[in-house]
Amino acid sequence: MLPSRSNNSPYVRAQTSVTQVMLKVLLALVPAIAVYVWQFGIGVLVQILLATVTALIAEALLLKLRGRPLGLFLPDLSAVVTAWLIALAFPPIGPWWMVVVGTAFAIVVAKQLYGGLGQNPFNPAMVAYAVMIVAFPSLMSQWPSLGLDSGLQLQHIFGAHGGNAAVDALTSATPLDALRTGLRESGASVAQVVQGAGFGSFGGKGWEWIAFAYLAGGLYLWQQRIVTWHIPLAFLGGLSLIAGIATLAHGEAYPGPLFHLASGGTLLGAFFILTDPVSGATTPRGKLLFGLGAALITWIVRSFGAYPDGVAFATLLMNLCVPIIDMKTQPPVFGHKKH
Repeated sequence: MLPSRSNNSPYVRAQTSVTQVMLKVLLALVPAIAVYVWQFGIGVLVQILLATVTALIAEALLLKLRGRPLGLFLPDLSAVVTAWLIALAFPPIGPWWMVVVGTAFAIVVAKQLYGGLGQNPFNPAMVAYAVMIVAFPSLMSQWPSLGLDSGLQLQHIFGAHGGNAAVDALTSATPLDALRTGLRESGASVAQVVQGAGFGSFGGKGWEWIAFAYLAGGLYLWQQRIVTWHIPLAFLGGLSLIAGIATLAHGEAYPGPLFHLASGGTLLGAFFILTDPVSGATTPRGKLLFGLGAALITWIVRSFGAYPDGVAFATLLMNLCVPIIDMKTQPPVFGHKKH
């Protein structure tokens, strides 16, 4: 019997377009978005819509100004992926203009002014997050309470929240922010702080489920070979190791590995942000170093910095190191001796 046609040589790897890759990334984010809505209401959907529309308009305008064909670059969905990541990183009940300004800055400054997709040295979504949290730290700290009414969320997003008293009633601190405040201001231990009503078994109530959804989406990307295992494993393993050592040394002041993994942007960063093929490391050993460096910076910012989460700053700082990491970790060329 002749072998099937699919088993015949030559074996040529099927071409995968940018649009197909970006579509799979968007599909991988859907479970987390669904859990987000289940736990915290429809605010995140509004932010995703605002960010997506802004990203497409900004991308179209810059492509037009640069004389690039819209039909070739706009449908690749890269701007939509950036928009979704920004919306998921920003507070879901933040004012509408904040996600619009952040997304426009990411597309115009962090992406298109560097030459567009494939030319940007920094992750555009994390550039937007870093700029906005430095410029508007108070607004970037307004996160919804668990089970907040969707109508109230819409009022808050579009500026009908009725003053500071109403804002305080609608919002709550993220687990990382609540832990940081409890440790620094009240002098309580980690064990005492996490007994609060806003904490669950591993991290914050509701946020644990979102973290698991990011993990499921990330494993899908790995199964589809959109991302490799190097950066996620190095980042998650490195963060767990550093947190574990700190907990063993001084458990009253530093939370354990599970809290770090289930809180903040850890799982989102591990699979969807740090693995950016444009701004991240490209060699196998380089990816491991990239992930470990990001893990160390994330833990340092969370433990000693002025901001509760350090994933965005870790990403941008490691983006700066990518050229030298790739240069120093290039595998030897076949047939050539390593100097």
